[in-house]
Amino acid sequence: MAAFTEKVVWITGASSGIGEALSYEFAKQGASLVLSARREAELQRVKNNCPASAGEILVLPLDLSQPATFTAAFEQVIQALGQVDVLVNNAGFSQRSLTRDTSTEVDRKVMEVDFFGQTALSKTVLPSMLKRGSGHFVVMSSLTGKFGFPYRSAYAAAKHALQGFFETLYLEESRNGIKVTIVNPGGIKTAISENAVTADGGRHGVMDPLQAEGMSAERCAKLIVGAVKAGKFELVVGNTKEKMSVFLKKIFPPLFHKIVRLKP
Repeated sequence: MAAFTEKVVWITGASSGIGEALSYEFAKQGASLVLSARREAELQRVKNNCPASAGEILVLPLDLSQPATFTAAFEQVIQALGQVDVLVNNAGFSQRSLTRDTSTEVDRKVMEVDFFGQTALSKTVLPSMLKRGSGHFVVMSSLTGKFGFPYRSAYAAAKHALQGFFETLYLEESRNGIKVTIVNPGGIKTAISENAVTADGGRHGVMDPLQAEGMSAERCAKLIVGAVKAGKFELVVGNTKEKMSVFLKKIFPPLFHKIVRLKP
């Protein structure tokens, strides 16, 4: 029997990138899926491309900047599939601009989706998980959730906030059957840098070398689903250099800062 047969997995940001790859990987494991993002046509495409091993699939358009819609969306999931076993908080976007140039409006826009949207949806789902005594939150953070990085001040702030929120949730509710897996990807070959916002909120429109040369979304998704299956609390996904950066920041911050800071 596949690992997620009879499980319902709700994936936000399922229309592309890591979210799309996770949809296929969970489907291979027999999960029933709720696919959410803003673009319904792309969600339908992902649904149509899911392998036959998947259970039921519900396409549910959702905008994480509109938390007032979350209760109705959750009720739609319950009516269609009965429960949510795994919520994958994957939707969001990045930023590419110097802190000094970035408007407060952009800071708020990033935080609204990448932090408040994720946590509000999780709080919507949490009571039903507690009632059943079982549930799993998968949180798509980033290496910038472990340390700051140039041109990503708002994005790093949102990811740091996610780390703190979900670690606290885990410490509070693990005794009540709630699991958390925080994923910290490095460079993954997706359109995240192209879709990142600039200082004035415009689209960056450039594929960064970190993404262009990064791990495939498919390989990343396999590692994430494996970590969820194993009940791991945290996972760093990336090449050796990226994984070493986390270790270096922890044991020798001055050297880390010297390596990653902008040159004068």
